[in-house]
Amino acid sequence: MNLKTVHNVFFIGIGGIGMSALARYFKFINKNVAGYDKTETPLTQELVELGVTVHYEDDVSLIGTEFKDTAKTLVVYTPAVPIEHSQYQYFLNRGFDIKKRSEVLGLITKSSYCLAVAGTHGKTTTTSILAHLLNEVEAPFTGFLGGISEDFDSNFVFRGADISVVEADEFDRSFLRLFPNVACVTSMDADHLDIYGDVEALRTSFRDFVGQLQPGGHLLVRNGLPLEGLTYGIEDGSDFCIENLKVEGGSYQFDVRTPQELLTNLRFSKPGRHNLLNGLVALAMASFTDYPVQELAKGLSTFKGVQRRFSYLIKRDDLVFIDDYAHHPTEINAVFEAVSEMHPNKKTVVVFQPHLFSRTRDFADEFAQCLSQFDSVLLMDIYPAREKPIEGITSDWLLEKIQSPYKKRIEKTNLLAEIKQQEPQVLISMGAGDIGLLVKIIKKEFEHAHEL
Repeated sequence: MNLKTVHNVFFIGIGGIGMSALARYFKFINKNVAGYDKTETPLTQELVELGVTVHYEDDVSLIGTEFKDTAKTLVVYTPAVPIEHSQYQYFLNRGFDIKKRSEVLGLITKSSYCLAVAGTHGKTTTTSILAHLLNEVEAPFTGFLGGISEDFDSNFVFRGADISVVEADEFDRSFLRLFPNVACVTSMDADHLDIYGDVEALRTSFRDFVGQLQPGGHLLVRNGLPLEGLTYGIEDGSDFCIENLKVEGGSYQFDVRTPQELLTNLRFSKPGRHNLLNGLVALAMASFTDYPVQELAKGLSTFKGVQRRFSYLIKRDDLVFIDDYAHHPTEINAVFEAVSEMHPNKKTVVVFQPHLFSRTRDFADEFAQCLSQFDSVLLMDIYPAREKPIEGITSDWLLEKIQSPYKKRIEKTNLLAEIKQQEPQVLISMGAGDIGLLVKIIKKEFEHAHEL
């Protein structure tokens, strides 16, 4: 498909973080852009401000006339949209060119020097750090990010078309549409078992992704993963290795040994060794561009972060409030370790919203174990996303497995009162559902209480 012949792009599921980045791209290159999503969100509101038409009803009559021209219209959809969706069926039955988001991303990036970040955890932070490093050296790149970068205040960055920075998403095997020049794999933990069935099928898909590398391409692999590539790690003799690590003034200070040289006295301020590893592999990937690694490395110290990735919303002596997208046991453990390292011996209260019935079922014992590390657990109802309920899989069922000193299933309406009663020193909100919409309310309440 030749994107140059496309005049109109219609998105089914335009409000997703990846879909909205693509919508921004097509709007940026002066295409007519419109789309549907189930609910209005800050992302869809921002698209409307850019001149994108967005509607929230699955009604064929809401499709603009210009988007009904089969010769000039591309339809992009997300796998989260059910096949019976009437607008999807309208385009399907009339011979429109319909492609998944991942296919379109592959088409856009194929003519560029593509840097692709894969892994069950860490993709968004790593991709955002990588974009920041390239931006600091004024590289001509386009970035499609899986979160809102605090450095760019966006999930889409355009500084040129020579280099592309993308997340390689394993969900629905989407990353097999990419053909990167440089790729990394941050992790291969069991996840998306509703798609893959078992962990071996997931790992096979990652091996297939590695096989998509362009001839002469470079692969970075976190040390210990069952893949062949240049390794990265902390104090473990990896090809790209952090050495002499220490914490000073709430930031990491360290050296990095690469296959060619030793970089000294680097700084990185995002808490958690998982984030430090993300910074390391972003630097390693960027080192395969034409820019001096010493200059790229300087950008690590100025990286601000990504919204909902260990984001400090309140940071006072009496209260720290951290918000994180964590929705898998490995991610929750990483958050706990970072909190323990940066805020030791403080009372921790976590508000957690499980994401997907199938994930809750598949990892119930692991969820219970990692949540039990916190002093108090306030458990919200399971966020269904694309799924229908599974009999017997509820938050009450999960709560019984948790062994924290205090635990309670909580409704949204009672959340603020319960948090106040717990008197946390460190409050953490976690989940990939609509809990993110509650975060501003919680922050405002506790900032206001402090002012009084």
